[in-house]
Amino acid sequence: MARFNFQGEPPTEEKEDVCSLTLAQNVIAGRWKIIILWYLSRRTRRFNELQRMLPGISKGILTRQLRELEEDGMVHREVYKQVPPKVEYSLTQQGKSFIPVLNTMGEWGKKYMEIKQKE
Repeated sequence: MARFNFQGEPPTEEKEDVCSLTLAQNVIAGRWKIIILWYLSRRTRRFNELQRMLPGISKGILTRQLRELEEDGMVHREVYKQVPPKVEYSLTQQGKSFIPVLNTMGEWGKKYMEIKQKE
C-alpha cells in the first residue's frame, strides 16, 4: 500500500499545510491511481475495461488501487446481481471534485513535456 506519513516536524505555521498535502498524497499515492481517476472522470468503467486501458497492471494491483480509492471516498463500486457478475466503477462526488486537479496536472505535464523536448 502506497501510504506515507510526514517525518519530522515542520515549522508551526506550515504544519497545517503539510498535513493536508500529506493527506492528499495518501489518497492519490500509487502508480496507477491518477490514471484510474482520469479514465473514470470520462465515464463509468468496468474492471476489465480499466485493466485493458492500463497495460502492465496486474489484476491484484488494480483491485488494490480501486479498493483504496473506494475506501478514500473517491470511487464508487456498483455490483449488479446477475450472471455473469457485473461490477462498474465511477467517481463519487468527492472524486469528481478532484477533476480540476487532474486537468491542472495534465496542463502542467504538457508544458513540462514541451520544455523537455526543447532541451
